[in-house]
Amino acid sequence: MNRPLVAILSGAGISTDSGIPDYRGPNGLWRRDPEAEKLVTYEYYMGDPEIRRRSWQMRRKNRTLKAEPNAAHRAVAELERSGMPVRVITQNVDGLHQLAGMPARKVLELHGSARGVVCTRCHARGPMEEAIARVEAGEDDPLCLECGGILKSATVMFGQKLDPVVLGEALALTKACTVFIAVGSSLQVQPAAGLAGIAADNGARLLIVNAEPTPYDDLADEVIREPIGTALPELLSRLRAEEA
Repeated sequence: MNRPLVAILSGAGISTDSGIPDYRGPNGLWRRDPEAEKLVTYEYYMGDPEIRRRSWQMRRKNRTLKAEPNAAHRAVAELERSGMPVRVITQNVDGLHQLAGMPARKVLELHGSARGVVCTRCHARGPMEEAIARVEAGEDDPLCLECGGILKSATVMFGQKLDPVVLGEALALTKACTVFIAVGSSLQVQPAAGLAGIAADNGARLLIVNAEPTPYDDLADEVIREPIGTALPELLSRLRAEEA
């Protein structure tokens, strides 16, 4: 018997237990400080050196690079290690799925990664830690060491399109999976949110684990409102037991 292919779409809610605040929740950053949104908006970032200086200071203080995976991330990696075919599609940029032990090739990062930088001119890439070290050493707006172009976080900023290759892979996975689990996502930001509906339309069992209601709850086979740190490990161990 073929084992089910499990696709897990993870949003900000899976990482709040790791100390990374969510952006769109009731206490999210964009609600508290609308000016902060400019720091991650491509047009403002490229056009204003002061915005870039503030962005680098924000990254320097960012807790993402210091965060550790929590029980939910570890449970996903354990499911994969158990032999169950698992793939992760994440809206997060924190890299915590990989740190928890998920092979990088099995994680699709829709919004890129905060752990790297990319040159906007020559597209050279490097580790965020090296760029932050340059800021700590006194550079306000570190430029690309290859070509002198503007460096940015290797994340998708507001005003930028998602990588069509990554999005295409996520779509193919969504259509092929047997079980689709949306965890810690408001399912309000397209095109990622639409994956839940596509999974259901293609016959997948749709499971939603989220504190707040989502627009796709009516399509779900099961909706779980419990805290993710305990609810997701329990759900995944139940899936394993069903297949044992």
